[in-house]
Amino acid sequence: MKLSAELRSFQDRLGHKFSRPELLAQAVTHASMSSANRDDNQRLEFLGDRVLGLVMSEALLALDKRATEGQLAPRFNALVRKETCADVARQIDLGAVLRLGRSEMLSGGRRKQALLGDGIEAVIAAVYLDAGFDVAKALILTLWGDRVHDVEDDARDAKTALQEWAQARGLPPPSYTEVSRSGPDHAPVFTIAAALETGENEKATAGSKRQAEQAAAGNLLAKLEKVQ
Repeated sequence: MKLSAELRSFQDRLGHKFSRPELLAQAVTHASMSSANRDDNQRLEFLGDRVLGLVMSEALLALDKRATEGQLAPRFNALVRKETCADVARQIDLGAVLRLGRSEMLSGGRRKQALLGDGIEAVIAAVYLDAGFDVAKALILTLWGDRVHDVEDDARDAKTALQEWAQARGLPPPSYTEVSRSGPDHAPVFTIAAALETGENEKATAGSKRQAEQAAAGNLLAKLEKVQ
């Protein structure tokens, strides 16, 4: 199989030349473009998620030989969560080569966090199948770069941290309410309010509900920490 000029350029950005180029073609094909003669990247995404997880687990253990499981778990989650994967995908402009159906194209699929995160996992799997674990591991560590070394000791996401704050004080989990939604369908903007049963609350606005919830939780945590 001969790759398009766009995919050859992507290989250069990725840092791996495929001996089986059909794997790369599959890795960048979203389910909205699949057909009887064209496989999508969902199975590769499943595999890539596991390869990424093993690489990050090994890396974190090697970096901190005294860390407990309780310390390692949030660091691991910070490195493999969808937001981080999407950031890596943007770093190599994966969105530019994703093969998307018309509906995904019109809804801004090349910029969607979920599609980018899934896509980079599929690419990881393609490299793993093409060249083996050691090559995939080296590529992942190169792409993630300083993220691995700089991951915070307390890398819990804001929603988890806020829930643990509430539980430690005998409170039920925080609630998240959509206050408003604006913008076009292909680029919505959400405002979410995070609230505790005791009445404290904070809002945040972002391009996805998940991001807005995380930001609102972070804002509420910051407010709570100031009054302690």
